Amino acid sequence: MRTLLRGVLRPLRAFRSRPWPAADVPLRATSHGTGLLYPEHIPTTPLQKALLAAGSAGMALYDPYRHDMVAVLGETTGCRTLKVLRDQMRRDPEGAQILQERPRISLSTLDLGKLRSLPEGSLGREYLRFLDVYRVSPDTRAPTRFVDSEELAYVMQRYREVHDMLHTLLGMPTNILGEIVVKWFEAVQTGLPMCILSALFGPIQLSARNLQVLVSKLIPWAVQNARRAPCVLNLYYERRWEQPLKALRQELSITEPPMHVQGPA
Repeated sequence: MRTLLRGVLRPLRAFRSRPWPAADVPLRATSHGTGLLYPEHIPTTPLQKALLAAGSAGMALYDPYRHDMVAVLGETTGCRTLKVLRDQMRRDPEGAQILQERPRISLSTLDLGKLRSLPEGSLGREYLRFLDVYRVSPDTRAPTRFVDSEELAYVMQRYREVHDMLHTLLGMPTNILGEIVVKWFEAVQTGLPMCILSALFGPIQLSARNLQVLVSKLIPWAVQNARRAPCVLNLYYERRWEQPLKALRQELSITEPPMHVQGPA
């Protein structure tokens, strides 16, 4: 039994001990040692994945700001869904180009000076405004580690790195209410089990007033927009910085929120 437990817990120890890699390095299929499919890959058995999923789900529900546990949950439960998302990207010209070129969104790949020089209302300027106002950094996104496919690992990484872009598109802040609204949009758009769990159980932490607003106004709006919009992973955002945010919303059939959601002070 002790030997079994050591084997099960070994991937989690490796996960906690490894530093995060540079975020400007594209994920590519190559040899990185025995059983490793990409630099940060941690091979796991189905049993290990199941235990990691159960443990990370409990921690993520207890503390939604444990982004490391949310990341583990997404990777250990999302394999089938990632294949569907990958196939959607392959069928779309812009999505296929993203899969081929593997762009990364990080402070080392963003030209902040260029983004600041863009016109008011452009995607790049509004994205940078979001980062500044809410003191968010794209470098906080955890690297993919438990996905046993180099290509699917990139799809997961891309999903994480465009998360803040969705906040910008939807006009949502980074407080719990805003995050839940974005998770409802992501749950419908991607079908990732982690997004669905976050969307369903995240509202437990809301006040009665915010819960009423969420259920009556914001969830219907997020679901409707997610169903109507094309797959947001197929957008090469880095080549659309100069596009007016309003025009991009119109292209995606994303409407204005039914109310203003106040962000953290």
